[in-house]
Amino acid sequence: MCRAEQAVEPTLRYGSAVLRRSLSTALLLSLAGAAVACSSDGSPPAATAPNEAAPNTTTAGDATSPIESAPDSTSVPPPSEPVDTEPPATEPPATEPAAPAVEFELLTYNVAGLPAALSGSEPDINMPLIGERLNNYDIVLVQESWLTFDEPDAPASTYHQILLDASQHLFASESLEQPFGTDPDRPTAQLSDGLNRFSNFEIGEVERIRWNQCGDASADCLSLKGFSVSRVDIGGADVVLYNLHLDAGREDFAVRADNVAQLIAHIEANAAGRAVIVGGDFNLRLDRDPDKDQFANLLASAGLTDVCTELACPEPNRIDKVLYRSSDDIEIAALQWRNESGQFTRDDGVPLSDHDPVAVAFSVESTD
Repeated sequence: MCRAEQAVEPTLRYGSAVLRRSLSTALLLSLAGAAVACSSDGSPPAATAPNEAAPNTTTAGDATSPIESAPDSTSVPPPSEPVDTEPPATEPPATEPAAPAVEFELLTYNVAGLPAALSGSEPDINMPLIGERLNNYDIVLVQESWLTFDEPDAPASTYHQILLDASQHLFASESLEQPFGTDPDRPTAQLSDGLNRFSNFEIGEVERIRWNQCGDASADCLSLKGFSVSRVDIGGADVVLYNLHLDAGREDFAVRADNVAQLIAHIEANAAGRAVIVGGDFNLRLDRDPDKDQFANLLASAGLTDVCTELACPEPNRIDKVLYRSSDDIEIAALQWRNESGQFTRDDGVPLSDHDPVAVAFSVESTD
């Protein structure tokens, strides 16, 4: 490379391995072009001077020959060849090939991150183990993962910071602060929504919406439960990604029906005609009424497909679910559904949460 034109390869903090390879390839091509314009000692090539011809000689190509005597000024030049006035043929413009399909894995996991005295597991022991294993997935949606902003060692401390510290993902959501009874619309709430996400694909701003109603059967009014939503750029395909946690009370059927109706309305108003993925803790069981009717209403009204049902998974009643839909210009395909409990178990055989994590392998492709 010419000394005056040295370049430095950019350092990529946010971006996928594919993007880093693309930048490296572009840099190599740039270096190759620079090498052609430089001499072997690294300095710019000297300007080429005209050849000094020997007397009575001229240069034609690589050979020299004696100059012939000048023609008689009275001689008539031969007639010129007729000029072709037809315009040159043009090739049709090349069309850019469509971007290749991108395959990735999404995990949804209720990590049971309540304070130790209230949690259904042992989060102080389990969270470090969970954090390192989440890195095996491209997109992670977690529920019940709260961040303690002040007094991290207090008895009511929560554990999302452990997941943040362990994460190797390129992007992570910012947690919602704990209300501790100060929210004017829900003064009973001590905890925020507990919804967070990690991703190796760029995510946009995360919007958080609480449920309009909460139930008392499982103390759901002690938190700001609801759903969160953001866009995610998957290989150039813009997908709307939802993470949710429905009301948990076994007898709070009316509350969950209202939760479902609120989610449908948001999708209709904010993601019309767009590709969508929804994951989370639905607290809906397909073997009981009215849960199965509420779930069917969600699928039909929002045009969503349940991955477990589509792929005939062995656990159709599992409440941790992943749904999706394609759009006119983005094709999403579900390739695999897996219960990942075997990957999230301690050496003593104890599960790391009171929920099993669910993983889905997806393919996403832009079709326009």
